[in-house]
Amino acid sequence: MLVFSLLFPSLLLIISTSSCNGKKNVDDDTSESKISVVINKYPAFSEDTAYAFIQKQVDFGYRIPGTAAHARCADWLYAKLKLYCDTVYYQKATAVTWDNKKIPVYNLVGAFKPKSVQRGIWASHWDSRPWGDNDTTRKNEPIAAANDGASGVGVLLELARNLKKNQPAYGIDIVFFDAEDYGKSEYENSFCLGSQYWAKNPHTPKYKAQFGVLLDMVGGKDAVFGRESLSMQQAGWVMNHTWAIAEELGFGSTFSNENVYPITDDHHYVFQGSQIPMIDIIQHDPVKKTFAHYWHTHADDMTSVSKETLQKVGKTMSALMFNPPIQIQP
Repeated sequence: MLVFSLLFPSLLLIISTSSCNGKKNVDDDTSESKISVVINKYPAFSEDTAYAFIQKQVDFGYRIPGTAAHARCADWLYAKLKLYCDTVYYQKATAVTWDNKKIPVYNLVGAFKPKSVQRGIWASHWDSRPWGDNDTTRKNEPIAAANDGASGVGVLLELARNLKKNQPAYGIDIVFFDAEDYGKSEYENSFCLGSQYWAKNPHTPKYKAQFGVLLDMVGGKDAVFGRESLSMQQAGWVMNHTWAIAEELGFGSTFSNENVYPITDDHHYVFQGSQIPMIDIIQHDPVKKTFAHYWHTHADDMTSVSKETLQKVGKTMSALMFNPPIQIQP
């Protein structure tokens, strides 16, 4: 992506946040009031397994909607979710692209505790970009998209694998959005076609989650994840809670407090269509004020993926899943 929009000891953590009960108050998103949060035990996270899941996706070839490789990868993702999750949904639709092509869209959802009213959603896109338009050469050729797409899916599959054996006391949905990277910036709403569809047509009627987390480009070497502006506006209390957990785990330099300009990613369309407050954890270069140098280039292959970054993101997400920014009702 994307488009710019002008084991485990229990730990005591003091954080600055607006709410821990799932209710968003925009005025309180930057509150200086302190509350105490106990980080309870959470499952281990294997960066090696997450890396292997990323490699598997890349091995399918270019995951461009409408191609055979795309269909094979979708079936594999569905099978993996079936192996780990309580219930799985294979959402199939058709979308119209910026150049008026009709493409198949496959959104995949794995649910844990599907009957639970209290829910959190973790998402990533799984398709790959059809063009390396930021490359100096071969601009019209597709890219492997190991980091931009596959990395978030790899982390979420490893989290789902752990949830099969050990689940928190609320419902969790793992969502893989399709056709996120088929767009072009000069065409409004041409990105994030899968999440746009899902937001209007959720996998279950009247679906609702109290909060959400989007992972996008979460495997890059020395990646830094800033506080993306739309996330702060729409779900600042979720970001405050998440960043505080990362800080306590020793990842404060990776989960930076630097403000990042608004990014039109899947989380934006989820919020627009469903009002689910969702944050975007996305790599951003704090010096160049842009994404990584290999973004939308042919250098976004497995050499762009760092197991160290996967470990930091995965461990933070595992801790967050078992220590959510909402009060769990018995």
